[in-house]
Amino acid sequence: MTTVAVKPATMAQALTRALRDAMAADPGVHVLGEDVGTLGGVFRVTDGLAAEFGEDRCTDTPLAEAGILGTAVGMAMYGLRPVVEMQFDAFAYPAFEQVVSHVTKMRNRTRGKMPLPLTIRVPYGGGIGGVEHHSDSSEAYYMATPGLHVVTPATVADAYGLLRASIASDDPVVFLEPKRLYWSKDSWNPEEPASVEPMGRAVVRRSGRSATLITYGPSLAVCMEAAEAARAEGWDLEVVDLRSLVPFDDETVCASVRRTGRAVVVHESGSFGGSGGEIAARVTERCFHHLEAPVLRVAGFDIPYPPPMLERHHLPGVDRILDAVGRLQWEAES
Repeated sequence: MTTVAVKPATMAQALTRALRDAMAADPGVHVLGEDVGTLGGVFRVTDGLAAEFGEDRCTDTPLAEAGILGTAVGMAMYGLRPVVEMQFDAFAYPAFEQVVSHVTKMRNRTRGKMPLPLTIRVPYGGGIGGVEHHSDSSEAYYMATPGLHVVTPATVADAYGLLRASIASDDPVVFLEPKRLYWSKDSWNPEEPASVEPMGRAVVRRSGRSATLITYGPSLAVCMEAAEAARAEGWDLEVVDLRSLVPFDDETVCASVRRTGRAVVVHESGSFGGSGGEIAARVTERCFHHLEAPVLRVAGFDIPYPPPMLERHHLPGVDRILDAVGRLQWEAES
């Protein structure tokens, strides 16, 4: 047996490999978007795909997001599996009408006769010094739109596995890619990709007893850092990586919260009307008699995304997470 050397790989490389493997396995998989062909995408995730599979299957489009997604809807209706790239999170808003009016309603409109196997890749979140329109966290919009799966990887292995699962799905998926993690590295063997649970399954990244940090995507790394720092305070924090926002894994999340009795939801988007509010409500409804304190949220501020020099104050950090954990302890003792 030949042993394949496992080398560090970036999340961007895992995403590229997932697209390549999906295209090689199924001629119905087509990639389209602005600059995805010759340039290989703004973040080079589609690099080399046009050369390998031709411009008919990795296609540069005009700068018209509504037109890109509308075209993809038609492709999916005719049996293809399009994968759309939106260059940046806030660039996707012109296509939102297509999402709400057509992407999410097609299966229901046809009484289940016409699924829509469509993947919408959206680079999202901050941490790269981007300006307005380049650093939004738009997950709450998609979560609130019935008919969509919404997933976001936080590790190299999940980037590959979840994207492959998204492309294989017969339902539309919004695949949120944390921009700040594109260059994060981990040991990963592309010839033997780690198995990934189906969409809708969270995973406990760190076991603990004092409280549960519930997070996803770009906030996982800071939660893991906070959990390590919490040891100095005598707190043993559990960290749950949701991976899938829709469908939501109530079972894994609630099992963790019932063990610890306390929970903090951490995400980059604003807290009012954000994903954390829905998560906190679900946890409270299902775990009320196990909670020793209210479910708290650590999130971005309720403002348009700030200039690059201020984003370090806007994004949740270790100190803000530990402050919330400290408040949980005080609530429980008061």
